[in-house]
Amino acid sequence: MDVHNVEMVMSAVSAAQYPTDGMPEIALVGRSNVGKSSLTNTLIQRKNFARTSSQPGKTQTLNFYNVENQLYFVDVPGYGYAKVSKKQREAFGQMIEEYITSRKQLRGVISLVDARHDPSADDIAMYEWLHYYNIPVLVVATKADKISKSKFNKYEANIKRTLGFDEEDSDFLFFSSETKYGKDQVWSWIESHITM
Repeated sequence: MDVHNVEMVMSAVSAAQYPTDGMPEIALVGRSNVGKSSLTNTLIQRKNFARTSSQPGKTQTLNFYNVENQLYFVDVPGYGYAKVSKKQREAFGQMIEEYITSRKQLRGVISLVDARHDPSADDIAMYEWLHYYNIPVLVVATKADKISKSKFNKYEANIKRTLGFDEEDSDFLFFSSETKYGKDQVWSWIESHITM
């Protein structure tokens, strides 16, 4: 998709605040600092539209970005950040669960993991949870420019094995915001899911 118009329309913490226009939604989930903002900025062809933060754990609401009046990207608070209190983590958990389990407009979830490392316990839990609710998942391994392409197969196999990846309802791509590697493939996945 060629993106010219993007607008952050709202930050929500509960269903009463979600958009009501019925456009399809794609949510982005992942650990703090895994590169959600960088992926969003690359997809929408903007430098700093989704703010990348040197302070992980900054996003504390569901942020809805209207892309070309065709879909919403929904930026979900990053998980696994130690400085967030247990109480805050539980509140985030409830907010995310309410959104993912009840939102009819949600067409799929892009789950980001760091290509260089094994998925964390939080990554595994998120993937299993999405799988349990039969939500289409695209696992995007970010920072792919940091590993050589000759090792992609090895890293991919490792990530899939750790996650307990299911080929039936999940897809996998490498991505780099530095080189834009994988950008078109991520868009293809999004477009195929919002037109379902």
